[in-house]
Amino acid sequence: MSDIYKIGLIGCGVVGQQVAEILRCEADEISKKTGLRLQLVRVCDKDRSQAVKAGIPDDLFTTQAADIFNDKSIAAVVELVGGTTVAKDFVLRALDAGQDVVTANKALLAKFGREIYRAAHAQNRAVAFEASCGGGIPLILPLRNGLVANRINAIYGILNGTCNYILSEMSTKGKSYAEALAEAQAAGFAELDPTLDVSGGDTAHKLAILASIAFCCDVDLDRLNVEGIEQLDAEDISAGKELGYVCKLLGIAQRADSGISLRVHPAFVHHDHPLASTAGSFNAISVYGNWVGHTLFLGRGAGGKPTASAVVADLIDLASGNAGRTFRYPMLNDCTTAPKYVPVEELRSRFYVRLQVADRPGVMGKITNVFGARQISIRAVTQHERVEAAVGGSVSVVVLTHEAVEGRMREALDEISALDVVQAKPVLIRVVSEHAEYAS
Repeated sequence: MSDIYKIGLIGCGVVGQQVAEILRCEADEISKKTGLRLQLVRVCDKDRSQAVKAGIPDDLFTTQAADIFNDKSIAAVVELVGGTTVAKDFVLRALDAGQDVVTANKALLAKFGREIYRAAHAQNRAVAFEASCGGGIPLILPLRNGLVANRINAIYGILNGTCNYILSEMSTKGKSYAEALAEAQAAGFAELDPTLDVSGGDTAHKLAILASIAFCCDVDLDRLNVEGIEQLDAEDISAGKELGYVCKLLGIAQRADSGISLRVHPAFVHHDHPLASTAGSFNAISVYGNWVGHTLFLGRGAGGKPTASAVVADLIDLASGNAGRTFRYPMLNDCTTAPKYVPVEELRSRFYVRLQVADRPGVMGKITNVFGARQISIRAVTQHERVEAAVGGSVSVVVLTHEAVEGRMREALDEISALDVVQAKPVLIRVVSEHAEYAS
């Protein structure tokens, strides 16, 4: 193991700079622990100033990615440019050149993973992507190695630090969505354009990757039901808190006899659930296996240092030969059959519903009749203070249901919205229960 394992880096932004820093500062530590010598020999970026920030010597820097692909001494290419068009081209060119690839690009793998994996297998190369789903949290390796004897039944994940920070601020400090978002941006936890994060898109990318490994199938990103947090109101966060719940944006993957369900949406989880206590920009992922039961992964899900840590872990896995062996497992090779998806309308859940209704007798009778006609049982009803003439003299009523079929709930809310006593569009938030640890 004394040979030097040479690396080319494409993309010298925040994560790329930290990767270069780890490889420079921790070379002796890595060698002492593994017997491996990792060396960064080429760095490519369109902006030289980025490499200067990272202290990259001039003789290592290039603006031409071809310089890396044409260097036969380079064993692995780290792709950190982001996006899906140029990044995909770089990854495929590296594989075609006989180089292994490390990437943190969740959008690329969620959309084109199967094509990239096939290209790697055709060249007898490997693609390592631990950093794509949970920043510095080890997730991919446990699913592919440590939990490989298990039939994974479900994954519940807080997979986006931006959203978790915003929801934590709304819950603990009573801030509005707009206020919490502005604070997240000021603190560096949210982009100037936060759309991909707050819309649920980023979480969907990560969930698609995790589900494809956990369920050994080719996940179609377009089949995920995705909702974001943009429409959440501080009133609902507060009302849920009074009922003993904390609101989180969850990515949920579940296995059932009839297929798999994949969805991203805000959800109330009970305050004593481990996911409920995950605050700020932290991520947490609950994985349920038929033998191991419930396992929880917690840590920094984004940021330069945590993500770079995972990238370097992948490089060590490649250099040792471990990644090449696990990459050839059928879960990323032979499992190209599309799964059967359970329609969201058939899923069962408990629901939180907030209604703005006229403050007069008989209103709740009309509403409960609609729920009853669709076999939706009410667990609790709470009524908040009257809002005076500004909205016609109304009250805010929160209904918490027992478990019900989502399609019936949607039909009920459509009918309730049409009632003359309902003065605003109903608010619906799913209430997620603890998954059965040893599901059959």
